[in-house]
Amino acid sequence: MKVFSLDPRIDQRLQEAEQRFSELDQALTTPEVLSDPDRLRTLGQECAQLEPVVRTGRELRAALEEREGVAELADEADDEEMKALAREEMDALQGRVEHLTARLRDLLAPADPLADRAAVVEIRAGTGGDEAGLFAADLMRMYQKMAERHGWSVELLSLSEGIPGSIKEVIFTVKGKGAYGRLRYESGVHRVQRVPETESQGRIHTSAATVAVLPEAEEVDLRIDPAELRIDVFRSSGPGGQSVNTTDSAVRITHLPTGLVVSCQDEKSQHKNKAKAMKVLRSRLLDRMIAEQEAERARERKTQVGTGDRSAKIRTYNFPQSRVTDHRIGLTLYRLDEVLAGDLDEIVEALRLAEEEERLAGSGT
Repeated sequence: MKVFSLDPRIDQRLQEAEQRFSELDQALTTPEVLSDPDRLRTLGQECAQLEPVVRTGRELRAALEEREGVAELADEADDEEMKALAREEMDALQGRVEHLTARLRDLLAPADPLADRAAVVEIRAGTGGDEAGLFAADLMRMYQKMAERHGWSVELLSLSEGIPGSIKEVIFTVKGKGAYGRLRYESGVHRVQRVPETESQGRIHTSAATVAVLPEAEEVDLRIDPAELRIDVFRSSGPGGQSVNTTDSAVRITHLPTGLVVSCQDEKSQHKNKAKAMKVLRSRLLDRMIAEQEAERARERKTQVGTGDRSAKIRTYNFPQSRVTDHRIGLTLYRLDEVLAGDLDEIVEALRLAEEEERLAGSGT
């Protein structure tokens, strides 16, 4: 008979939560706590946060125990019809166990305080010439369609175009619940394999584009000393005849301590361009700080699912085979059109689960 058990790391975390919940439950009935409104509120909030963990854990243990009983029945039953019914019941219980395990992982995983922040997305064409620029435009459309699926809004901050239909560099913000939490997995090098329209011999070319996803920074996140900034204004290089390139409205901001440079020239107003450039600069500085913290935490990890390494090749889009492969977790899907239409949910969920596995492994439990 097969013995079903809980993942030891999850089991230990669950036991710790159950013990703390029991301690809180008892403390909330003591005169000392009941007579102290602040402590009563603090302990009550902690208890409320642990309650769904404990409840889900009980449901999971009950499902595991029931599944073990059904497995024993399937092993010992002489009647083939009874065995078939038992196996059918085991399949149903297996689905419940998987659902409850996934929910428990979510509840035990530390919440990302930046998950609901707006995301600042930067896409740059890489190796591959014009084809890389066309691919960068494809990626931008993919994220715009992903935003539509989730009800998020998109605001363009900066755009530098190449040949018609291509992009050298684009920066935009995506706002909505869970925007940064889901888009942050997109940071890295994206590679495309396809036959360019200009290729007469039908040969497959490989091109690349780099994506950086930053949490939109708020002024309270970090203080930027104005004395550490060099602000230059210059004439925008828009198409001839437009008012955008007749005044010094473009702004370039250099953060002297780090050497980070941000330019913005899309607005006719110098003030608006400066505000947009400061938004990007602040987000880059916050991302730099988070990346340093993540790198420190990731030293013991075997993979880089959550580190946002800009130089790592994270995904390949193969057009001839309609294949998308995420190299961080070895996931391959044969539905390229759907992914480019913004349906990245399966990839994002797989990456999120892999990151939670890392966190559980890295917690020493």
